[in-house]
Amino acid sequence: MSSDCFRFKQFEVCHAGCAMKVGTDGVLLGAWASCQQRILDVGTGSGLIALMLAQRFEAAQIDAVDIDGDAVRQATDNFAHSKWSNRLHCRQIAVQDLAKEDVRYDAIVSNPPYFVDSLKNPNLQRQTARHTDTLSYEELLASCEHLLTADGVLSLILPAESEQVVLETAKSVGLYPTRLVHVYSKPGKPVKRILLELQKRNDQPCEESHFYIESATSPRSDEYTALTKDFYL
Repeated sequence: MSSDCFRFKQFEVCHAGCAMKVGTDGVLLGAWASCQQRILDVGTGSGLIALMLAQRFEAAQIDAVDIDGDAVRQATDNFAHSKWSNRLHCRQIAVQDLAKEDVRYDAIVSNPPYFVDSLKNPNLQRQTARHTDTLSYEELLASCEHLLTADGVLSLILPAESEQVVLETAKSVGLYPTRLVHVYSKPGKPVKRILLELQKRNDQPCEESHFYIESATSPRSDEYTALTKDFYL
């Protein structure tokens, strides 16, 4: 298998044309997100998360969008070579522009750009994928609020330091947390990421928990292995 491709149990993801490669963040979100029949993957990159959701939810129709043409071509190719090609559709468009169209989704997932006010990468494609210049949290959340159905769910993976600003921004656009997981690389380390689920409804408490990717003795904890067992070879 080429180093430019990553093989899972039921599909392969090639990512040579993408700024952001297959990684733990995408795998976590794809395995964790709650979804229904009509799904949108924002900033799909290689299409990894969309492919994972197609495997998990057999009746789902999944739209994937990205502003990077190379990523869209890569994801489209990955979709075409999967067993779910008839349920996966990729398009080059900004979510802000998609939100102007007459379309709604039961579930939206995103592993969005996450470096704010940090040193820019000289590679423009990688900079766009990693920084919030082209998609701020406010733009992402407002667009998703508009694109969600009344009972729709937005699932995100974000850097831990963004937790408060994202929760405050979400509330300002009418989205409220229903699940929040603090993700640690291993015991004894500070929280690294959050998995966050948001909905328009504000009538239920937020379910909070924590999750370790590694254990003290293994690069994959028991909980990480259990979450991802249907994907990793």
